Amino acid sequence: MFEPFEFEFMIRAMVAASVVGALTAAVGVFVVLRHLSYIGHGLAHSVFGGAVVSFVAGINFYIGATVWGLVSVFLINAVSRRRQIGGDAAIGIITTSAFAVGVLLISRGGSFNRDFEAALFGEILGITNTDLAITAAVLVVVMLALFLMWKQLIFTTFDQDVAGAYGVPVRAVEGVFSLILAASVIASLQVLGVTLLAAALVIPPVGARLLTDSFTRMFFIAVALGTLTGFFGAYMSWFVDSSSGATIVLLQAAVFVLALSYAGARSRWLRRGARETERIAGLEKTVY
Repeated sequence: MFEPFEFEFMIRAMVAASVVGALTAAVGVFVVLRHLSYIGHGLAHSVFGGAVVSFVAGINFYIGATVWGLVSVFLINAVSRRRQIGGDAAIGIITTSAFAVGVLLISRGGSFNRDFEAALFGEILGITNTDLAITAAVLVVVMLALFLMWKQLIFTTFDQDVAGAYGVPVRAVEGVFSLILAASVIASLQVLGVTLLAAALVIPPVGARLLTDSFTRMFFIAVALGTLTGFFGAYMSWFVDSSSGATIVLLQAAVFVLALSYAGARSRWLRRGARETERIAGLEKTVY
């Protein structure tokens, strides 16, 4: 039971998975409520292109991926402001083009490097202390930014027009949130990979949404679910000898199914309670 804790690389992996779980869940709450699930998926693919370019150019992965991710975000925002082009179309054009650049460079190189495989599927067991420190630092900065902009983010999440009328700098808030999302995607890439990152951004917040109607409670429940499923997903992967990223996402999916079942049962119970209350009220009227 305690065997994984005997190895330093597994301890790093479980800590990293917990950090990334908390990070993606926290940002994912706003992504889900803003109906931006597609942009998380798209940015992950876009950053993959940056990872390939970084490798070819011989520069640090984090530097190349960060620059590539930020450029993608700014291009998406610039293109989506045009009336003829919707935000979803801008995301599709920019992110798939960036991903295609990476695929093109791989095809010209004639080989599929292990670094690219890690970017696609994650390589949590290869995380170093430096990688872990960077990921933890991103979590701290992102959480601080979210709490400093809490009211503005909530306002713009639910009604941008009203927020603008009340003096909230909507464009600036949207720009900062885009940067937060890009940083979260880049920091989480090595743990989950391109193919699984979008799921981690969406599943814990949606599961939390099924459990509460309060935005604040939803945020903290989502972060708790992301942290716990990250830790136990990495822990379980040791015993089943499976991909850590895939195990984490499947565990999150299982928790989502439980939350969905609970929400359905609670809804049926409330409906039965309401019908029983109406029946009793009807009987009382008949008596009196």
